[in-house]
Amino acid sequence: MKTDEQTQVKTVGTAQFDIKRMIYVVRNQQVMIDSNLAMLYQVETKVFNQAVKRNIARFPDNFRFQLTKDEYAVLRSQVVTLNENVGRGTHRKYLPYVFTEQGIAMLSAVLRSDTAIQISINIMNAFVEMRRFLQNRLFLCLCKM
Repeated sequence: MKTDEQTQVKTVGTAQFDIKRMIYVVRNQQVMIDSNLAMLYQVETKVFNQAVKRNIARFPDNFRFQLTKDEYAVLRSQVVTLNENVGRGTHRKYLPYVFTEQGIAMLSAVLRSDTAIQISINIMNAFVEMRRFLQNRLFLCLCKM
């Protein structure tokens, strides 16, 4: 059985992030936002997206897609996605991209460091835990009927 420690990633400094809290449902798919992934992989969002664009053939639309303005507004209302520090560079110029589980698995072929490998494993474990949680809830709901 997986523990919560296996779905947490230690990032620069002493902060710990619960990956499961970074997984959202958009267009009926579990996804992660590019900026959260970049933070976990310890690179700037711009650098992260450039690496993906250099390998765009690995990321079809069902692996990665750009949010619409409405989707982004809904997501922002649920979670604070911008930096608390107000100033230059704190607001996004472009709508974010989100990555499905398959897209995140493909990232390990693009981001090739030991850190990236471990983070990819932790993210995959978080997706598996989320799927199990949702299946168990569905099962419990069906049993109550």
